[in-house]
Amino acid sequence: MITPSGKLKWIHGEARITKLTDDGSLVWDGLLLDISDRKAAEAIIQQKSQDLENTLQELKNAQLQMVQSEKMATLGNLVAGVAHEVNNPLGFLNGSIDNSKDHVQDLLEHLALYQQHYPNPVLPIQDNAEDIDLEYICEDLPQLLNSMQRATERIKSISTSLRTFSRADTEYKVSANLHEGIDSTLLILKYRLKANQFRPEIEVITNYGEIPLINCFLGQLNQVFMNIVANAIDMFDEMAQGRSFAELTANPQQITICTAAIENQVQISIQDNGKGMSEEMQARIFDHLFTTKAVGKGTGLGLAIARQIVVDKHGGSLDVESELGQGSKFYIRLPL
Repeated sequence: MITPSGKLKWIHGEARITKLTDDGSLVWDGLLLDISDRKAAEAIIQQKSQDLENTLQELKNAQLQMVQSEKMATLGNLVAGVAHEVNNPLGFLNGSIDNSKDHVQDLLEHLALYQQHYPNPVLPIQDNAEDIDLEYICEDLPQLLNSMQRATERIKSISTSLRTFSRADTEYKVSANLHEGIDSTLLILKYRLKANQFRPEIEVITNYGEIPLINCFLGQLNQVFMNIVANAIDMFDEMAQGRSFAELTANPQQITICTAAIENQVQISIQDNGKGMSEEMQARIFDHLFTTKAVGKGTGLGLAIARQIVVDKHGGSLDVESELGQGSKFYIRLPL
């Protein structure tokens, strides 16, 4: 009720019939209580409860951010050190191989010139040429050097991918190619995708659309890609237990990654053909500390951190569609 002074009052009323008169009228007995103070106290308690819930959520987010930042900083420092140690001898090897190719080519041309002018060398030279298979060496040595050069280029590519994956760009966004981030993630996980004693190789299918460069924290987004793909690999490893190699070969385990520009967003979908999830599990999959893995094999932080990176850091969305027995599909949507 509103008092004449305009103040709001909470009134609690109770009434009961006390008797029935001879003419059929009812006599009521009632009580009116001013419960404004109680209502005010309840409102304060409710507000305090909401404040505590908000504070708890902020603490959880801060914890996730600290975990994520610490992991990326540690990884970034580690990779920077490894890349430095690898790149120094790698540069020497590349230069040495280039020089060796030139020197070997000069030697082979000189040998050919010698054989042209002295086609019938003395017997010891002929015997030695046969013993070492000189003709094969002349054919194989340039190919061997080319193989060595390709191997060093492969090492350089891996080193570059490691730096791309772990970029410590936590202070500001940079314009980046998401396809490079996805490729670097897949390269790092390549050893886990390979066949092992329990299952064949996991197939990865990429279907990249035409997407623009996007301002983002690429190192953090790479962590999102890594977490989703690594979870799929863990699930496939678990599914392989108790199934025959032939059965798994006949029904290949697959991870499909697609990208597309949709209106004012870039969408990345990561789909597997695994066991899928129940509706109850889907509802909790991004919750802090929730994990579907066995004790000791999952922290329950991975997807929670992934959602925080996508939603809080990039203003995007991270969702999942899944059905038991039909696999799962994660959608990462980032604004342009």
